[in-house]
Amino acid sequence: MIRINDIVDRVMEYNPGANVDIIERAYVYSARVHLGQMRLSGEPYLSHPLEVAGILSEMKLDEESIAAGLLHDVVEDTKATPEEIEDFFGSEIKHIVSGVTKLSKLPFSSSEARQAESIRKMLLAMADDIRVILIKLADRLHNMKTLQFHKENKRRAIAKETMDIYAPISARLGIYWIKNALEDMSFRYLQPDEYERIDRLINKDIAEREKYIEEMKRYIKQKMDESGLVSEVLGRHKHISSIYQKMVQQNLSFEEVYDIIAFRIILETIPKCYEALGLVHSLWKPIAKKFKDYIGVPKANMYQSLHTTVVGPYGERIEIQIRTREMDQVAKSGIAAHWGYKEGKRVDNQASEKFAWIQNLVENQAEFLDPQEFLENVRIDLFPDEVYVFTPQGEIKSLPKGATPIDFAYMIHSEVGNQCTGAKVNGRMVPLKYELQTGNIVEIITSKGSHPSKDWLNFVKTVKARSRIRQWIKIQEKARSLSLGREMCEKTFRKHKLNFNALVKAEEMREVVSHFGFKTVDDLIASVGYGKTTPVQIARRLALKTETFDADESLFNKLVSRVRKKKPTVGVVVKGVDDMLVKFGKCCQPVPGDVITGYITRGYGVTIHRTNCVNALKMSPERRIDVEWSLETSESYPVKIRINSLDRVGLLADMAAAISKNDANILSLNTQTRDDQTVDSVLTLGIVSTVHLEKVLLDLKKIKYVQSVQRLG
Repeated sequence: MIRINDIVDRVMEYNPGANVDIIERAYVYSARVHLGQMRLSGEPYLSHPLEVAGILSEMKLDEESIAAGLLHDVVEDTKATPEEIEDFFGSEIKHIVSGVTKLSKLPFSSSEARQAESIRKMLLAMADDIRVILIKLADRLHNMKTLQFHKENKRRAIAKETMDIYAPISARLGIYWIKNALEDMSFRYLQPDEYERIDRLINKDIAEREKYIEEMKRYIKQKMDESGLVSEVLGRHKHISSIYQKMVQQNLSFEEVYDIIAFRIILETIPKCYEALGLVHSLWKPIAKKFKDYIGVPKANMYQSLHTTVVGPYGERIEIQIRTREMDQVAKSGIAAHWGYKEGKRVDNQASEKFAWIQNLVENQAEFLDPQEFLENVRIDLFPDEVYVFTPQGEIKSLPKGATPIDFAYMIHSEVGNQCTGAKVNGRMVPLKYELQTGNIVEIITSKGSHPSKDWLNFVKTVKARSRIRQWIKIQEKARSLSLGREMCEKTFRKHKLNFNALVKAEEMREVVSHFGFKTVDDLIASVGYGKTTPVQIARRLALKTETFDADESLFNKLVSRVRKKKPTVGVVVKGVDDMLVKFGKCCQPVPGDVITGYITRGYGVTIHRTNCVNALKMSPERRIDVEWSLETSESYPVKIRINSLDRVGLLADMAAAISKNDANILSLNTQTRDDQTVDSVLTLGIVSTVHLEKVLLDLKKIKYVQSVQRLG
């Protein structure tokens, strides 16, 4: 366990003027409130906040961050209160501790919706004060080191969340040493067999590799010295998780992964870096397309370095990174390098501008209410493989790999994206789905009367472009649905001699709007156009709230009674709706017993699909509605099946007998005999339930020479 004196000494090294008194007081307070508490490892609980503070001091953070690290669990795990923290340590530290506490209280991966909310709050915390997420990363790093003391199911859940969320956030913040550590520890628990195998292979020839590393370091250093380049040369093994990812992504064996070892040359100035690059390329042949200049074009997280891969002295491939000392510090610490103290000065003021993507990420994710969609788009933002392009004015823009001119247009401004009609790349017209390449000069052509196309969603890559396109489509759909809904209401009300325009202005209409869960009358009417609500439902509710219908009470009651008496004839109940038009998806042909979901089809009511239907999965979550099978149904439903068999006399007769035996009806039959004397038969049967279907399929499988029987759709 690290000691408080070690932490204080470390802080004083990088910031001699630090107010270490607040760190020492935070330690005493944390020790007092955590007294008697133990971790699962059997260690005193105080060991955890000390280790977290130690990690933060490695990042060279300010004394408020260190103190908050010592206090990060006191509100959650002791009787301490935020008010008490503010009294003892000030509002700044209280604010940071409260932010970390909110994140700690969130559950991990218990469900997609809860995880989405957890991550949403984390993004908000990042935008509010980056120190909150830095402390959370330090907290997660130490917790991962003691993960073995948890039960296996919890270990895997925490490891998965760490791999999916915390490691990518570390990478996006440029803190690669934490990212690498989190990935390796997560990998160890998620795929223990693969972890052990790769670890064993790395260590198999470890002595020989270490000898090789030292030999290469001496040789590179000698050549640098001979050229008058003052440098530091480092060599290391790549971490286990990254080796495994490369093996999977490129379908390689361990022996085929060439860059298990990487070398780093650290110099004093940028010109010296390029000079060293020339020297390296004169010593060994560079491999084409394996050179990247992140000095001229830095990554979005401020990472800068020259990367090259060369053919080494033994014919092996070697990855070499070349950077200045300052770049090396940023590469190690990322945003933390800009939050610490430099020459007695506090935070780099440009850091917030350089990490503006955090705020953009928060703003973009606010558009996605569906948890699945939200998580999908967060992952897009957290895993960018970037390209760098230029505006006609020479301004550089960073975009994810595969981004198009549409993505570029929306990055410039939402209106530029909405009015985009074409694009030029390097002075030549290109399709809007053209994939931009690093170095492209991009010019967007706009027209005032133009608007986004729904087809753009098929190829845009950025979350901002996707959210803005969907926002525009949603606005347009609402306008169309409002017009259609009004038309449907007027028609239905007129049919029953009721004045919709007069009734919609009645005072009681506000209560009707609220009853259906809407904010405005227009929202309610638009829901009719969407198919979520019916005009009869609105009329019925109005009748309960106003006496306007008294003159025509008998007529309305007839209408209501007719609807109420109507029993479900399709076997499905739409939750919360009594009289919704229902039809079944022909693509998946659901039957009672299947898990189903409903989708609003504008103008046609609700279409029922199996939840795993491919077409249903592609539909907008906004149109989803809860449905269930009616207990009263006894109807049969069409189900398509395919039977593969060897040809023989009497085959079709045996099939028909098996189907008839189970009280199923053959609605259609199509057979095809192939050259190899196999028969492919596609039948549509009338089926009552999934249990009924299973019985039919089982008996069909028993028929002589039948090779396979499967349900289609």
